[in-house]
Amino acid sequence: MLILSRKSGESIVIDGRIRVKVVRVEGDVVKVGIEAPASVPVHRQEVYEEIQSNNQQALTRQSTALPKLAAVGVPAGPAGSRPAARPAKKPGLVKA
Repeated sequence: MLILSRKSGESIVIDGRIRVKVVRVEGDVVKVGIEAPASVPVHRQEVYEEIQSNNQQALTRQSTALPKLAAVGVPAGPAGSRPAARPAKKPGLVKA
């Protein structure tokens, strides 16, 4: 772990894309500003750990089968089948 000393208003740069600035020091609380590209997720440690825990639970949780929904306005057919496509109308042709 790299440990740096910074005063209020001073910054560090990470990988040329992320800037961490000490905005204010109030007693034992340090306010930090972070500038990073939108593609770089930035979270407080406790939030990051919660996200990781939820992701892990989602991977290990056994999925329960969802009930099948009845189709509305679609003729019933074999499971997984789709109704036959209608031929496209050709503009300008009129049957007499």
